[in-house]
Parts: sequence; C-alpha cells; structure tokens
Amino acid sequence: MTTPDSDKVFSGSIPKLYERHLVPLIFQPYADDLAVRVASAPGTRVLEIAAGTGVVTRAMAARLPAGVEIVATDLNPAMLQEAQAIGASRLMDWRHADAMALPFADAGFDTVVCQFGVMFVPDKPKAFAEARRVLRPGGRFLFNVWSGLDANDIARVVHHAVAALFPADPPAFLARTPYAYFSHDAIARDLAAGGFSAAPSFDIVPARSRARSAADAAIGYVQGTPLRSEIEARDATRLAEATDAAARALTDAFGPGPIDAGILAHVVAVTR
Repeated sequence: MTTPDSDKVFSGSIPKLYERHLVPLIFQPYADDLAVRVASAPGTRVLEIAAGTGVVTRAMAARLPAGVEIVATDLNPAMLQEAQAIGASRLMDWRHADAMALPFADAGFDTVVCQFGVMFVPDKPKAFAEARRVLRPGGRFLFNVWSGLDANDIARVVHHAVAALFPADPPAFLARTPYAYFSHDAIARDLAAGGFSAAPSFDIVPARSRARSAADAAIGYVQGTPLRSEIEARDATRLAEATDAAARALTDAFGPGPIDAGILAHVVAVTR
C-alpha cells in the first residue's frame, strides 16, 4: 500500500498536541522498553531515526552511560523543534534528516533505533539500507511497529467513529499507515531487501494505554496526528465535530472517566 505524502507531515499544532496527549497515552511505555533494549549494548554512538518529540531520546538520555553519544533525527522540523524545546537530561545532537537519505558517513554508529517511524517511510527497503549503511559491522538496528487496529483498542474506536462521519470518503490514516505494517514476513523481506543478511528477531509486547478522559484520548488521535489533515481536507469546519464523535465513541466503549485499554506492538531487532 502506498503511503500518501500527507501521512508523513506533523506540523502546525500537531507536535504540541502529540506530545501532550499521545506521548503519555501510547508512546511512553514503549519508549522505556526500547531504551532498556538499547542500554543492553549501546556501543559509543547511537542514532535515533524519526525521533518525533523526543520521548525515546529522553528515555535513552536518562538510561545510557554518559559517554554514549546520542544523535536524534526527524523528517519534520516542527516535531524536532518541539523535542529540542522540551530538551533532555544531557546535551543532545539534534538533526533534521530523512530516513531514506541519512546525512551520515558509513559505519558511524553502533546502534540505530526507531520508535513507530518505519510505517511512515514510503520506501522501507531504502530506509533499511540506509540504517544498515550507517551501522558498524556487528551493530544493531532496533525498531518497533504497532500491531493492527484489532489489538489497539482506543485507535480502533477512534478510526471507526471518524470514518462514520464521512461515509462517502472515510479518513483512513490510522488503518492505512501507523497500524498497517506489522507482518513479520513483510518486515523480514524488507530488511533483506535493504541488505540485512541476518534474520531479525521479533518480540510482541503488550502494554496499557491510559487516558484521564475520553476527550483527552480523542484530542490526541484526532488533532495530534495527520488524521487531522485528512479531516480538514474533507471539511475544515468539522474537526471539532470529529473530535467530539471520537470522544463519545470512546465513552460508549470504555465508560465515563479515565480509560485503561490494551495496546500491542512488535519490537524488531537485527544485526548488521
């Protein structure tokens, strides 16, 4: 499935809403998990691809030894600016970079890590080839991807609630991109096409997604992701309506008050 260019754009008010609502809702547990995995053998230089607003960057900064250099990159300047504004517990090297054309020399990093970013890359083998190129021999590439909507409860409810508002042309961002790339066979093929000869390992990692309210979760998904752009492209006046519809659907699904729902991701590791 082709990834539209709009699916990669996190700009305007999206970065702040993403950080405020989605990072604690779904990203923090997996950022902590990835940081632990990186810390098991980080080497001396770590490259992060698609750092977003820096949740993994901050987790690694807190956990990795002081002598480990961390370079954090993202395609979207607005996301990188939000990450830099928040900062980290140590001096960071922030870079604007495209995962399919990394501006780094060959074999310069011991570890390359990417949290929930590879799903957005139009040419995944090309991005994987770039990750392999910048890795030193024996270095590790670690990344995670979401499982499908059937295993990620809040996202599934939001997807169906928003789609129902536009029956003739339902927004499909969540189903099409972030929750669509999790087949182990497809990932292994793409890694091999990118030049990795070693077989990847896969860990399926469940976690809990907790929100203070249905409205909080709805704002995160509807206004803090490119789903917002899809809605506004159809009718810019209906963003609040879509947010309210998602909040009502979440209340129907999980009840009033705080939400505690299941989320599921796959962690992939492969050695150069």
